[in-house]
Amino acid sequence: MPNPAAPRPRRGRATVAPGFVTGMLAGLIHRGHDPAPLLARAGIDLADTASRIPVERYALLYNLCIEALDDEAFGLLPQPMPPGSFEFLCRAMLGAPTLGEALARAIRFLRIVLPAFRIDLQRDGARAELLIDDGGSLGPKRDAPARVFAYEWLLRLLHGVASWFVGRGLALDAVAFPYARPAHVDDYALVYTEHSSFDTPRLVARLQANLLELPLRRDEAALGGFLDGAPGKITTLYRRDREMVFRVRDILRDALPQNLSLDEVAGRLHLSPRTLHRRLDEEGSSFRNIKEATRRDIAYARLAKTRQPIARIAADLGYADPSTFYRAFVSWSGISPERFRDQASGAQRTSP
Repeated sequence: MPNPAAPRPRRGRATVAPGFVTGMLAGLIHRGHDPAPLLARAGIDLADTASRIPVERYALLYNLCIEALDDEAFGLLPQPMPPGSFEFLCRAMLGAPTLGEALARAIRFLRIVLPAFRIDLQRDGARAELLIDDGGSLGPKRDAPARVFAYEWLLRLLHGVASWFVGRGLALDAVAFPYARPAHVDDYALVYTEHSSFDTPRLVARLQANLLELPLRRDEAALGGFLDGAPGKITTLYRRDREMVFRVRDILRDALPQNLSLDEVAGRLHLSPRTLHRRLDEEGSSFRNIKEATRRDIAYARLAKTRQPIARIAADLGYADPSTFYRAFVSWSGISPERFRDQASGAQRTSP
């Protein structure tokens, strides 16, 4: 049962896909730990695949996993990242004259505590690139959940800390990830950038080089407050500016099977359609993408967890006929709804 003392979810607040949680737990499970007590303390129920995880609970689980493993890298890497590393990373960056110098210090520190990764920051005219490569040290399975989350975590760590030091969200122009497109790919637009690509040799995160000239706006006193609740706190930063995405998602989900238009959703938010379109664009998303992601997540959950007829699922999701739903589902997953259900049932039968 969920822990009643865990933070209560709040509608309209930032959430993450369950895929980020299963990736975080991969190292814990590999080392023989039972994740159930930690999930209960954080108030997270992974059995409900249709539910997203409030970032406050995700941040709590983040810290609980580190405490259980005595490893700030979640047991994902060949060598542990000793507790306290995050604090020393921040202190290494403190006092740098520019963000570029702060990141250079951070990279030098991470090369010591994370020898599994090769990390570099390069500038080429108006563009800068953050490069991350495990060089095969994380194993031969490129798409293993542990490897995927290790890259997700490290990029989020560097990006989040850099954003905190300059006091603003830093826009990533594009990110290329060295693994296949994950099931929770829609969240990449919320956490990183909408311009994400996959199956590349190494991770490459591109940003405008002039951002590296930004001055740091945080001092020793600010760092003391920031470290309270860290490093899990890093997962909650710079997401409030994306709250409109979650508000739209909630409205669309609650209205089903009614298929709301952008104008109708804008009216419920007391915004003009043009303003809503602009706000979503600023948050790295679009009305169409949110609508598709909402329907897809519900369809996956219904097919995996229920025996409801596909025609009923299609109707509940607002599709005029099953054939339209069928085409949409194949475009999401590459397989038919029937095959998806069969594969999900098989996975449940073989799971320990």
